[in-house]
Amino acid sequence: MQGDTYLKPMPEISNKGREMPPSPIRKLVPYAETAKKSGIKVYHLNIGQPDIETPQTMLNAIHHFPMNVIEYSHSAGIESYRKKLCSYYNKYNINLDYSEIMVTTGGSEAIEIAMMTCMNEGEEIIIPEPFYANYNGFSTQAGIKVVPVLSSIENGFALPDVSEFKKVITPKTRGIMICNPSNPTGYLYSRDELELLKELALKYDLWLFADEVYREFCYDGKEYVSIMHLKGIEQNVVLLDSISKRYSACGARIGALISKNKEVMDHALRFAQARLSPPTFGQVAAEAAIDTPDSYFENVKAEYTARRNFLVDALNKMEGVFCPKPSGAFYCIAQLPIDDSDNFCQWLLEKFSYQKQTVMLAPATGFYSHPEPGKQQVRLAYVLNLDDLKNAMKCLEEALKVYPGKAVSVTKVAEA
Repeated sequence: MQGDTYLKPMPEISNKGREMPPSPIRKLVPYAETAKKSGIKVYHLNIGQPDIETPQTMLNAIHHFPMNVIEYSHSAGIESYRKKLCSYYNKYNINLDYSEIMVTTGGSEAIEIAMMTCMNEGEEIIIPEPFYANYNGFSTQAGIKVVPVLSSIENGFALPDVSEFKKVITPKTRGIMICNPSNPTGYLYSRDELELLKELALKYDLWLFADEVYREFCYDGKEYVSIMHLKGIEQNVVLLDSISKRYSACGARIGALISKNKEVMDHALRFAQARLSPPTFGQVAAEAAIDTPDSYFENVKAEYTARRNFLVDALNKMEGVFCPKPSGAFYCIAQLPIDDSDNFCQWLLEKFSYQKQTVMLAPATGFYSHPEPGKQQVRLAYVLNLDDLKNAMKCLEEALKVYPGKAVSVTKVAEA
């Protein structure tokens, strides 16, 4: 009828769209932006964006880009880069042919393609938790189910007992995934732990995926062991990598999917062809980065060690706080005397400041398959310089004194 308003029904969002989880690392950004607009300085410990300078070798390669046209590369990546990558991995006793490397748009795409290549919708992948929050998103995109095996803050998030894995293995189980060293816990898996995973993968005919983007950052003389070092399981193994943290080049968006299983590589390439090619500028910079001198990594590792030592010590001196000392990466998870980490992290940005400063943390609820184990935990990324870390820890200490939603603290245990 004329004059009446007729509202047409809106098309519905897909089930998969509704199931995609929001990022626990980025969901508080609007609160941080509001705080900054009101004149509050926010110390970002919520995200793994280092303040370390990107190597000059990479920047020079971008400044002196050798082409007149920014072309598509091969879908598997520029051949000269993949060949040069073999020399990089060889330093870690990972011996590869360039055909066993596929360049991806960041480590994220490597994980997505690996899941879609190796697993069918409805199948299950076992992941020790807490785990990198985006594994939830990647698995949702691939239509597969994450089955968690819970690790404990009390022993520093060591690999759960093999019996815990066996409890959740079903006919739908197709793989196990780890991050080593771990984001978000900083735990570094030992050779013995990896051997246990190898035996499980062989016994139950499973894929073994490993996200190893933090291999450069292992501390206290502890050994980095790759799943590519394991013997007798080469056809089950898929290695996932990225240059983002290695060279403090998160925006370059260059990763890699690596396997000695030819069928995996052939079928992964089909997904790569569908997205045409990885970023050309990023690959040019990444190829140049392989020439970065060892002194760069020695300096960066020393810096992260100092940051880790300060941060963990400062946390454990706070009343009711416990944080195990990580052996790798640049993250840790701390247990706080709070009722709800989501509420606390939002409160820090929305209602708290100390001398016009506050700190942004990532609630650990998003690093578990269900939020309950992370209700009193937060993840901190020690990616800021020591002066900023000192200010951030002072803010956190003062915040815990006045936060209205306090809870009983955990009993502190020995460092793992």
